[in-house]
Amino acid sequence: MKVAVGSTNPVKINAVKTAFEKVFPKRKWIVEGVKVSSGVSDQPMSDLESIKGARTRAKKAMKELNADYGVGLEGGLQKVGSNWFDSGWMVIVDRNGIEGIGSSIRMHSPMKMMKLIKQGKELGDVDDILFSKSNSKQGEGHFGLMSKNTVTRTSAYVDGVISALVRFIQPQLYN
Repeated sequence: MKVAVGSTNPVKINAVKTAFEKVFPKRKWIVEGVKVSSGVSDQPMSDLESIKGARTRAKKAMKELNADYGVGLEGGLQKVGSNWFDSGWMVIVDRNGIEGIGSSIRMHSPMKMMKLIKQGKELGDVDDILFSKSNSKQGEGHFGLMSKNTVTRTSAYVDGVISALVRFIQPQLYN
């Protein structure tokens, strides 16, 4: 079965492949990434905006690659009280229009980072600046940098994709 990921980021593609293979180990999965637009801002600033971006990416990727499933992953920030948290949202759609939604863990984003984000920078760029890295979005990402790779971007995204796959693992509960 073919899975289209709405990104060419190898971290995201690998996370999707790992999740599908863990959940459905007896099936053969072809997982390909494709560059598609999210239809939301470069740095989503709410869960709703992140979910919308992930949904748009999933649908466009599935159509573009004529796949059985489309997967969109969209990182974003959400304000809870006076604190900001980073998380990834995952949307999986199939050819029948069935949709599963899941998310990664949430990690507190310090005000030092939020000041730069509010100046128009994306979280990945802020991570690169503050941690003296280059293109960390295709490596350990925010989760890895903040946790000394105890939680990696890949591991957090695998869990998020699995949580979105619950809709397909237990379909009888959603009918």
